Amino acid sequence: MSHLLPLPFRRRRATAALALLLAAGAQAQLLTDPNRDWREAEVPPPPPLRTERLVPFTPSVHSQLRFGVDPDSVTLGSDGVIRYVIVAQGDGGALNAWYEGLRCATAQVKTYAHWNPGPPPGWRVNPEPAWRNLGGEFASRPAVALARGGFCDGATPNGRPADMLRALRQGRAADR
Repeated sequence: MSHLLPLPFRRRRATAALALLLAAGAQAQLLTDPNRDWREAEVPPPPPLRTERLVPFTPSVHSQLRFGVDPDSVTLGSDGVIRYVIVAQGDGGALNAWYEGLRCATAQVKTYAHWNPGPPPGWRVNPEPAWRNLGGEFASRPAVALARGGFCDGATPNGRPADMLRALRQGRAADR
């Protein structure tokens, strides 16, 4: 009987049916998504910037910067977010640093603050930090290197911060 309907009407019916199926699928995902009730814990302020004992890692073999993570800054929150400070240094002495959070469960990163050498020197807090996909257009190579290099074990944090740092030191971080 529907074959007797004019073609534009049949297309609208098919489009409406597809929209209903997609909506039903989205509702089913909401019912089964284990992260639907997740809430980020209160984020501690950035820790003091330290560059003395950085654990080096390589986000890209093509980078001319030296990267390291401050081992004293690595924490695992009750919300499952790994928070840390990354430091990037150039041969000329330039220094950049970021205070970030990494969610292994969703493969996302958030930049809470960046270091500003001043004057006066200090952390500049991002007023509206947002989660970004590790593999998206605005991917952070250092965050990807940390996730792959030992901070994440698949979709879960790789144990305690000491375990994460041990894995990073053992060289799993090279992203070729």
